[in-house]
Amino acid sequence: MSDRTEIHEVVVVGGCGRVGLPLAIAFASQGLKVHSYDLNEAVVKQVNDGLMPFDEPGAPPVLQEALAAGRLAATSDPSVIAGADAVIIVIGTPVDEHLNPDPNALPRALVQCNPYFRDGQLIVLRSTVYPGVTQLVEKRLADLGVDVCVTFCPERILEGHAMEELYSLPQIIGARTEEGHQRASALFGRLTENLVLTTPEEAELAKLFTNVWRYIKFAAVNQFYMIANSQGLDFERIRQAIAQDYARAADMPSAGFAAGPCLFKDTMQLGAFNDNDFALGHAAMLVNEGLPLHIVSRLETQYDLAQLTVGILGMSFKSGSDDTRSSLSYKLKRILTFKAKQVLTTDPYVTTDPSLVPLEQVLAESDLIILATPHKDYQGLTFTQPVADVWNFFGNGVRI
Repeated sequence: MSDRTEIHEVVVVGGCGRVGLPLAIAFASQGLKVHSYDLNEAVVKQVNDGLMPFDEPGAPPVLQEALAAGRLAATSDPSVIAGADAVIIVIGTPVDEHLNPDPNALPRALVQCNPYFRDGQLIVLRSTVYPGVTQLVEKRLADLGVDVCVTFCPERILEGHAMEELYSLPQIIGARTEEGHQRASALFGRLTENLVLTTPEEAELAKLFTNVWRYIKFAAVNQFYMIANSQGLDFERIRQAIAQDYARAADMPSAGFAAGPCLFKDTMQLGAFNDNDFALGHAAMLVNEGLPLHIVSRLETQYDLAQLTVGILGMSFKSGSDDTRSSLSYKLKRILTFKAKQVLTTDPYVTTDPSLVPLEQVLAESDLIILATPHKDYQGLTFTQPVADVWNFFGNGVRI
């Protein structure tokens, strides 16, 4: 490889978020000089003070070490981009309220960065994008007259496992040229030797297919759950009977809320990309998004909800997380706010919702409990009221 492949300084655009900051920390821990550029000045200050703005196990000590060594700094000044050998852009394609992706969102977001791109830089798109956005960014940067190498290297980590998976998972390197493959491989090769080379378009679809595959799997078991539950049968007993010593069903997940900022959004993106001809994906959306209403409808057959206070345990979108983005716990809350006398919500990790109350209050004042997010913190709880537990977290079955 030529000297052009050497990466010494990196800027992560969107570098104080849940994807960008762990990546910035990981690169800094491998000896690179990294700037985390972010528009949120309060979060920038928090990071520079050595504090993680969200929960990510294993990250705080690595962050503090990188700051102390002078290898990492957060900033809201886009001019740092000009000094970077590599610019990693952690801005994805959003889906609007009508479930339509906006392919131009990323290029628009880069307008304030445009003056600072320079010849010779490696540009890496990292968040999930609508297929074709990498090519669009290539064109926009070419129109600016800068000679840069654009690649798409999708983030693949599971939230809460970033500091492990950034080093253990294969990194997909989507580039159009040999130079792009070489330069992005030199960068991500600092994290892992397991690199998979593709074109940008293959990498874009690989990322979408991965998330949509998970979403469809969750929809299948949630549909199975609803079928069994409607017949008065315990789906978890059926699932365990299927999976016991049977390798072909070993990966069948349990029923539960399939939510978060990626799975639903990426399923809608893939549908839009295929001219909305994606019956399987749209059906998965209807099943997964319909689970909260199914739970409430089943409870209505047994209880007069209008006379009851209902407590919801867990408001983040997954266990062990403080992230409430696209959490179906809030959809459950909205339904119950219309149906029940009162709704009380609690979560041991979420700190941004002022409507949450202590767990003790939920347990004391609720006539009925719904476990929405199976946080390990709820293990060992005892209840005096009925509990709806679609996850079988408490081991008493999932039938409602």
